[in-house]
Amino acid sequence: MAATVLERFLADETQTMRLGEDLALALRPGDVLALKGDLGAGKSTLARALIRSLADDPDLEVPSPTFTLVQSYEARIPVHHFDLYRLSSAAEMDELGLDELLAQGAALVEWPERAEDYFPATVVTIELAHRGEGRLARLSGQGAAVDRIARSLAMRDFLGAAGWGEARRRHLIGDASARSYETVTLGDLAPRVLMNSPRLVLGPPVRRGKAYAEIAHSAQSVSAFVAIDRALMEGGVSVPLIEAADLEQGLLLTEHLGSEAFLDAEGRPVVARYAAAAELLAMMHGRSWDYHMPTGEGGFHDVPPFDRDAMMIEADLLIDWYVPAITGQPATDALRAGYAREWNALFDRLENREYTLMLRDFHSPNIIWRADRVGHDRLGIVDFQDALVGPSAYDVASLAMDARVTIPPDIETETRDAYVAARHAAGAFDEEGFLEAYAIMAAQRNSKILGIFVRLEKRDGKPYYLKHLPRIRDYLRRALTHPALGGLRAFYVAHGLLEERAL
Repeated sequence: MAATVLERFLADETQTMRLGEDLALALRPGDVLALKGDLGAGKSTLARALIRSLADDPDLEVPSPTFTLVQSYEARIPVHHFDLYRLSSAAEMDELGLDELLAQGAALVEWPERAEDYFPATVVTIELAHRGEGRLARLSGQGAAVDRIARSLAMRDFLGAAGWGEARRRHLIGDASARSYETVTLGDLAPRVLMNSPRLVLGPPVRRGKAYAEIAHSAQSVSAFVAIDRALMEGGVSVPLIEAADLEQGLLLTEHLGSEAFLDAEGRPVVARYAAAAELLAMMHGRSWDYHMPTGEGGFHDVPPFDRDAMMIEADLLIDWYVPAITGQPATDALRAGYAREWNALFDRLENREYTLMLRDFHSPNIIWRADRVGHDRLGIVDFQDALVGPSAYDVASLAMDARVTIPPDIETETRDAYVAARHAAGAFDEEGFLEAYAIMAAQRNSKILGIFVRLEKRDGKPYYLKHLPRIRDYLRRALTHPALGGLRAFYVAHGLLEERAL
């Protein structure tokens, strides 16, 4: 594999520090950055800026580890700063415990020439050389780390084209997908959000020659976000204003809707806020939508349907991932057949229910509470690119059985009741049909999430999602109490799918 080579001219110390910030945003545990250059080339300036950015502390003291050889910092990603200038022999690296440190963090190494054989093949080398009044930074390497750095530098270039090239970048949030978000600040201007949404990698075909993401109708490019953002804004929903976009690269610069969490300071649900969110859904579900949505650059995004294939492949995540995790063996053909039979009978019952624009992940992480606003404007909605045309009950279930926070049964009921009351107040509403669809969609969604959270641990190395499993099982039990789901409930009980399990 050929090495990737990137170059940046750094006119002054400020640009060197800015490069350190860009590198910090690309780092992941296991990465090694090898800094090379003569004395005075700027290695320490670059290292200090990178560490301060990771720690989100511009005044953090970052001494040279010349005499200690390594200095470690607790940050968003732990970073270990090595200075090998005084290393007497490469064998001393064994005592420094590089492998153990890389298991949880990243390494930044000055004078790497003294122990190059100890670094992984994916090391990214950064050479700084004097060039006129400034410096030339030459970055080279192969693998995911240098690819992430190239992406981060492209994001800086995008900011430059939007007039925000000198902005300070800070990690805001990442999610279970490849998307990530940053807060960018510049002078006295209000902060903005930089959205990094690379084109979806479809993965291998899993059914009838199609990848999972194709069958589940996951958004494949940022164009979906742009189109749905426009439609929601025109429909009276508070979503971010998009200030700059590069649809090809998957980069957006958007309005920052605020920093107040939807939950309270202790991370607990607030009844009035959940009711307000339910009323917003009622407003959205009471209007009609054009599902052929313009992206603003002459293109269109056609909102896909939440069809039977999509519902089933999501529900199958429980069979594909959760069942093997709790039983120690793959699901049998008989189990799969029975599972599919029960779910298809329930999907039949959805055919005459209300369908509308379904945001898909309408829950606390994607809602900003804005106490200084009134009405629906109190709720800022920030994640909707995977929206589908599906049962209106789905988003109500997503909200009232919030996957990331425990919603007690009474708050679930109050949230659902607030939605029902708002729908009745707006006109004719089939409450009985809604409640049945709500139970079906809640059961489908929570079955899917049990599988997703196990997949995130087993496949993606993200074990922290497993702590949510007891909550999701409880939600699933609640949904299965509806009479229409009696057959599915009996099936789950017979196969031990509702039992508390330690993974």
